[in-house]
Amino acid sequence: MTTRTVLRPTPTTSLLVHRRSAAVAVVLLGLLAAVMLASACVGQTYVSPAEVWHTLRTGDGPHALVVAELRVPRIVLGALVGAALGLAGSLVQTVTRNPLASPDVIGVGHGAAAATVLALATGTVTAPGAMPVVAVTGGLAAAALVYVLAWRHGMQPSRFVLTGVGIGVALSAVVQLYLTDSELEAAEQIKLWLTGSLNGRGYEQAGPLAVVLLLSLPVLGWASRASLPLGLDPDTAAALGVRVDRVRLGLTVLGVVLAATATGAAGPIGFVALTAPQLARRLTRTPHLPLLNAALTGAVVLVAADLAARTLLPPLEFPVGALTALVGGPYLLWLLGKR
Repeated sequence: MTTRTVLRPTPTTSLLVHRRSAAVAVVLLGLLAAVMLASACVGQTYVSPAEVWHTLRTGDGPHALVVAELRVPRIVLGALVGAALGLAGSLVQTVTRNPLASPDVIGVGHGAAAATVLALATGTVTAPGAMPVVAVTGGLAAAALVYVLAWRHGMQPSRFVLTGVGIGVALSAVVQLYLTDSELEAAEQIKLWLTGSLNGRGYEQAGPLAVVLLLSLPVLGWASRASLPLGLDPDTAAALGVRVDRVRLGLTVLGVVLAATATGAAGPIGFVALTAPQLARRLTRTPHLPLLNAALTGAVVLVAADLAARTLLPPLEFPVGALTALVGGPYLLWLLGKR
């Protein structure tokens, strides 16, 4: 029994759609809307769904500050960061052919953290609004360094991952040295950022990430097609006419850009990029990692984790990165046990 449907929107265009993937995407969209609505309603002050809708539609009401200024911008940022991390994790895992790989493994998070720390330590950047730009630059530079060092007449996924782990350890040592030798206030600021948090963030950070995601849409269309042959061994893919190294480089660059931008917006939030692609793959039961469903899964996971971080022990609020690490650690151990 076939699991795919051919759509012909125009006489010269045809699309091959995996029916289960499409159904899962619809369910995930509904689940994401439900989680976002719950996050807008629940907190130290409960706001009914009708009042949330009225506030968003008119921008006025007794809960305008709580809903429109505090919760909704944070929810939007969480959904965008989760989607970007889900996409980035799916692309990196496709390139490495390793479900244990993620952008953190290839040094993106460590590079962003080291760049932020060095900028603060040297006084190069003092404006808070410039920190995301510094983090993105550091993440891209770290990933580029890993790629260059891992290149030996071609890029082997295993060497790429191991080189990323080594660079990540070295950059993590730079951060730890700064924390042990810095003033308490600066160290606390960096420690909070390193944990990953959506607290105090909103549209200002979501705007650049939304632009990057929109600009990435045409490239993601290419990536969804180009990633399919990479599920085969490199020799078979090359025999089919695929330029394996170029495709791997393109997918890696796209994944690193998305991960670095998400890290710049919310700090290094661990395990979302690792878990979202594998959860999406298990839901869709496809041999390859589904990009759209990985993005939706990442968005659902991060918005739900942020809701739990805000409401588990009120009025105490956990950084969402700490909660995703708490849940992601056992998942990683389970994945290692299966392998």
